Amino acid sequence: MRARIATALYWIVAAEFLLGAVTKYWPGTGPLGQDYAAKFTHWGYPAWFRFVVGTLELICSVLLVVPRRPSRFLGAAGLVLVLDGAVTTHMVNHDVITQSLDAPIHLLVAAAIALANWPADWKLLLRPGRWAPQPR
Repeated sequence: MRARIATALYWIVAAEFLLGAVTKYWPGTGPLGQDYAAKFTHWGYPAWFRFVVGTLELICSVLLVVPRRPSRFLGAAGLVLVLDGAVTTHMVNHDVITQSLDAPIHLLVAAAIALANWPADWKLLLRPGRWAPQPR
């Protein structure tokens, strides 16, 4: 039962970041009412940088749903890095709290997922065949 709840959490978080990746690729105002090209320019980044962030979110969301601990750890660790940049960007630009509250919350969730899938030894990340598959 506990594994099913964890798997459901992984899928929910992956779906959120998959939706975020799609909206970053959307030209102009997207389905959620956000123009990420304008937002990234306002934040001081080039408009094309949204594709880099969207690609990282897409890769990490796919890694979260792979039922192996190394994949989930790498996906969550990648999201932690992306979300560190998001939190820092919101802080530096003094965005209102309603716009910048979701990044720290997602950062905490991604960090919790990374900690839950933390490898026993860093060498195991280099040889992923050594990790046992996740029990069902």
